[in-house]
Order: sequence, then C-alpha cells, then structure tokens
Amino acid sequence: MAEHETAARVGIVCGSRSDFPVMEKAVELLGRLEVPCEMHAISAHRAPDLLFRFVGGAEARGIRVFIAAAGGAAHLPGVVAAKTILPVIGVPIPTQMAGGLDSLLSIVQMPKGIPVATVAVGSAENAALLAAEILALSDPALRGRLQAFRDAQTRSIEEDDSNANLRPTP
Repeated sequence: MAEHETAARVGIVCGSRSDFPVMEKAVELLGRLEVPCEMHAISAHRAPDLLFRFVGGAEARGIRVFIAAAGGAAHLPGVVAAKTILPVIGVPIPTQMAGGLDSLLSIVQMPKGIPVATVAVGSAENAALLAAEILALSDPALRGRLQAFRDAQTRSIEEDDSNANLRPTP
C-alpha cells in the first residue's frame, strides 16, 4: 500500500481529553468504514501555537477533512476552520450548564467566510459519516463501503419492524 493510502485522512481534534468519550464514537465508525484517522486533544485557548502547527501540517500528513469537537465557548472548530481551507465539521460537546446548546450555538454561528459544518450535540457518528461522504466524492471504494453501511442500517430497521408484531388487532 502506498504511504498516502495509510496516512490519516480525517483529523479529529478535541478541546480536551474530556471530549474523548464522545469522539471515540467517530473513531470507531471511521474504523468500520476503513477511513484512517488521528485524534488529538489540543486547546485553542491554552495551546494555540500547537493547534496552528497541527492544522498547518495536516494536509501534508494526508488529512483531507477535520472533525473538531468543543464544549462551552466551542472556539476550536472555528479556529481550525480559520487556519485551513479543508472542510471542518464541528461536534458540539454536551455540557453541564446548558446541555450542549451553548456549544451548538457557538459552533453554528461562524462569521461569513469561515464555514464550519455542524452536527447535533454529541453526534460524533454523524460527523464521521459526513467526513466519509466528503472523502467518498473522490474514492469509489469508500463510496461502496458507505452504501453497504446504509443498506445494512436499512435492513436493520426493516428487521426490527418485521419482528415487532405491531399488527392491528381485530
């Protein structure tokens, strides 16, 4: 396999290690789809220079899409987006104070010119799927794996419904 085929294609960055339990779901789903990724905890506030180096060198390492997770003020996805033209998907992390609504509003209200795609609070799986869909635009094999994932999801729902025995009673 060529080096670029094994390099991480999705860069996942969290504001702190406390975000890892949510974001590990993205790592797991990307693994199932055979999409290499890397995950780091880098605070936009406490280590901005480290974050800039991480984002600045990402494309050369093979990164094609970022997933950035943050809670509260949730500046991390926006800072990542400000430092790259690669797509950035923001994952609002649930918080104690507002259940994640604060995180969601902070990420979704990016200023004009610096877009961040935003998924639901805590929805790391949807962020992983969106990242995979972006990559699949130029990767037919990944497109096939995504279609198989969707087909299996549909079959699972159909099987659950057929086993429900929720037929009307006479």
